[in-house]
Amino acid sequence: MHGYELRKELATKLGTIRAAISYGTLYPTLKRLQAAGWITESQSDPSIVPPMTSKRGRVVYKITADGKERFADLLAQAGPETYDDAGFGVHFAFFSRTDRATRLRILEGRRRRIEERREGLRDVLSRAAGRLDAYTLELQRHGLDACEREVRWLEELITNERSGRAPAASAGTIDFPAEASPERPAGDAPPEDPRPHQDRP
Repeated sequence: MHGYELRKELATKLGTIRAAISYGTLYPTLKRLQAAGWITESQSDPSIVPPMTSKRGRVVYKITADGKERFADLLAQAGPETYDDAGFGVHFAFFSRTDRATRLRILEGRRRRIEERREGLRDVLSRAAGRLDAYTLELQRHGLDACEREVRWLEELITNERSGRAPAASAGTIDFPAEASPERPAGDAPPEDPRPHQDRP
């Protein structure tokens, strides 16, 4: 994909957990990935460049063999950083490419983290509710409600993972071309791309 397509795909994939990714962030990141040897760049089909102009074809970025290996390594990580809000969101966005054992470790770690947060909020509400103004109290209750909802959601996901069920696939997933896909664990088939063939990168 070229940069504009990548930005759109990332916004679709990570929009609920990350603010919009600016070009000022995207292109330096692509340069770092290229310097590390994880992606390469090439000109897109020159036939799409208007004739008799000085414009060049758009730069297209492709993942390398080293990049696929690095991506697989990142997917396999399940340490404490994957339980935090941002780390969990990014890993969860790529769960369809992650093996079941790693998914379970991340989900269980995230549940423990949110349970700790929930207990902290319960403690604040039980000890200090009388000293909090109405708005601060409402904010604490809102946080507690959010924690309780997420724990229930995580417990359902964990139950599904243990029983071999997975959430239904949805549209808008990022998919590498077959030749650029990292190895998928056995039994984890790639999701079908819902876009028409002419719209796919």
